[in-house]
Amino acid sequence: MYETIDRLLAGPPAGASEAELVDWIARLEEIKCAAEAVQAEAAVRLDEAVRARQAAAGVPARKLGEGVASQVALARRVSPEKGAKLLGLAKVLTAEMPHTFALMKAGRFSQWQATILARETACLSLEDRKVIDQELCATGPGGGPAKAAVMGLRQLENAAKKLAITLDQASVVARAANAAKDRRVSLRPAPDTMTWLGALLPVKDGVAVFAALDEAAKAAAASGDERTRGQVMADTLVDRITGRAEIGGKPRIEVKIVMTADSLTGDADQPAMVEGYGPVPAAWARETLADAEVFVRRLFTDPAGQLVAMESRSRKAPDGLAEFITTRDGGICRTNGCDAPIRNIDHVERHADGGETRSENLQGLCERCNQAKEALGWLARPGPDGSIITTTPTGHTYISPPPDTWAPDPPPRLSPAEHRLRDLVRDHTLAA
Repeated sequence: MYETIDRLLAGPPAGASEAELVDWIARLEEIKCAAEAVQAEAAVRLDEAVRARQAAAGVPARKLGEGVASQVALARRVSPEKGAKLLGLAKVLTAEMPHTFALMKAGRFSQWQATILARETACLSLEDRKVIDQELCATGPGGGPAKAAVMGLRQLENAAKKLAITLDQASVVARAANAAKDRRVSLRPAPDTMTWLGALLPVKDGVAVFAALDEAAKAAAASGDERTRGQVMADTLVDRITGRAEIGGKPRIEVKIVMTADSLTGDADQPAMVEGYGPVPAAWARETLADAEVFVRRLFTDPAGQLVAMESRSRKAPDGLAEFITTRDGGICRTNGCDAPIRNIDHVERHADGGETRSENLQGLCERCNQAKEALGWLARPGPDGSIITTTPTGHTYISPPPDTWAPDPPPRLSPAEHRLRDLVRDHTLAA
């Protein structure tokens, strides 16, 4: 079997026909599906082994299984949140949806298809979930393909929803009513100094917001506005949310931009960092700062970052040091593969083990990663180059590279640009 897989992974031979190339693609897709099924099985067995070890060590029942999802995430190079979802899906598939799992192992069903089925049946009883699993994923009459195996993703989702409503309408209705609690707004980077602003809203609210923006676009077009429909809708959204149209001036909203003094004055073009977004061109940052009322805070006294040496004798990082760590780490959890925002300033080497409250021994983590590293058998230590070395209970080691702003050497003398800015930057508002 391994020889066959190795041959497939080596790629199709030169001169392969079109039909052979299609067969190659199809077979590799089957291997991917089967591999995801085996990963799920391994994750469940890992969870069982960790729980047994933790129970033998006297870990309270409510904490059994801590850290497993994070180990899965590190092994699969995804975020801890994704790792938790994958572990949960694996448990559901192996224990409650045998036909779906069998389809995956046979290479006929992907992990995402299985996720759709698990998601749409989550509110049902175990018995009803097994009915849908049987109806959609069991082998057809005479050994024919399962219904779900030949459905598109939307078809699969709709089929599962219809069956769920038929089996237990009350549970589906209750789930929909409860879903409003999950309403939220999110922001993620897009190319070219743009961002995707999204909102998860109840249907009536989402439709109402879109309709209002659409109406504004139609009115603008009727008045001869040359902007596109999309541009008008985007501008209207910003105007109404920030109140920019009402106040008739520059918005007074804080956006943290970290850049060297030389870049701010135009003497250099080292990229700036926008917290919550990432690197941006220095020219773009200067133009943006000129278009708003800006409160400039001197987070770094030099390009290398003098505050790297900042420390405290208290266990909890003071607000200034905590803000520095958040900015230094780019506002994103330091765990490999995790893109969640920082929620905790954590000691790399535990404070109880003698870890100091200083920047070299602090890292920004999300809630999930902060809790995972407290599980039995997890160890972490700061590296000499600003990296963080984490060892899981299985002995696997993962290295989080140092932030761009980390500097091991003493900071250099102030640059000419910094001298010019020294009096202006510190706790003053610069009028654009």
